[in-house]
Amino acid sequence: MKQPGEFELIERLCRDLPYGRRTLLGPGDDCAVLAPTRRPQLFTIDSMVEGVHFELAWLSPEQLGERALAVNLSDIAAMGGSPRSCVVNLGIRKGLGAAFFDRLYRGLGRAARAAGVDVVGGNITRSAQLTLTVALLGEVAGQVLRRDTARSGDEIFVTGTLGDSALGWRIMAGEIEARGAARKYLVDRFVAPQARLGAGRKLARMRPAPAAIDISDGLLADLGHIMERSRVGAEVDLAAIPYSRHYLAVAGDRADLALSGGEDYELLFCLRPGHSAPVLSRRLGVAVHRVGRIVERRHGLRLRRGDGRLVPASGMLGWDQLGVDP
Repeated sequence: MKQPGEFELIERLCRDLPYGRRTLLGPGDDCAVLAPTRRPQLFTIDSMVEGVHFELAWLSPEQLGERALAVNLSDIAAMGGSPRSCVVNLGIRKGLGAAFFDRLYRGLGRAARAAGVDVVGGNITRSAQLTLTVALLGEVAGQVLRRDTARSGDEIFVTGTLGDSALGWRIMAGEIEARGAARKYLVDRFVAPQARLGAGRKLARMRPAPAAIDISDGLLADLGHIMERSRVGAEVDLAAIPYSRHYLAVAGDRADLALSGGEDYELLFCLRPGHSAPVLSRRLGVAVHRVGRIVERRHGLRLRRGDGRLVPASGMLGWDQLGVDP
């Protein structure tokens, strides 16, 4: 990069980044220096690549910066933690000026302040396409929510509604047509996902702690991760899948986007029997729906149709980052 130079751009972008007392030394040295903590630490990383995860025509630079952090915040939420500090790696292609990155970091900084995250450094490199990679540290005050604690008989719950983000992506890509309030709502669900940090921390206070994961690759794929780690099977009730009214207005009751579309960034969790979805909704501060149950491993993953029949969930994979067959 020549206009501006790499180090000039780094200095420019770091000028107004948020960091406070947890950070003993912020951007400017080879490493940041963080204050020690006695709590279990969480560490996650996620990338967004132009042409794979987004197109610049779809969202503003500020929205892109906010979204880059939000997808990492969702991982922290899924473990019942609180986000603390992050570093950012930018892969910069030709054709993007300093003003673009000013706006991108304005959005990133806004999201970081809202979530209580210190942005303590990062890296810049030349790239064939724009990439944003965020590595985020968090901590857990109590129990850590994990994928390997589901047991046969557990009930499966999700927060929010499913399929909205996948439908919003397809609307922006021109694959599906939508107008008015429905279009705005569905597109916003893709552009500006909301990490369920508060709900995750409240789940971590329950005894026993539920198995949990965030829904980034699709309900079935992410439930499959819990099944694999916990060595269990699962049944999903198709009639119980929660749809938003805007999803229904545009896509009807087609289930594929809700089951396999991905990027909802809601929480999926498994609790011992006896919990009421309305009570959980009040307790977690977000709508909760029961969508199935955990069964013995030998049953695999099955879908329960409206007539009560159970059918294998074969061929309904979620989002695959590599786009290749297993």
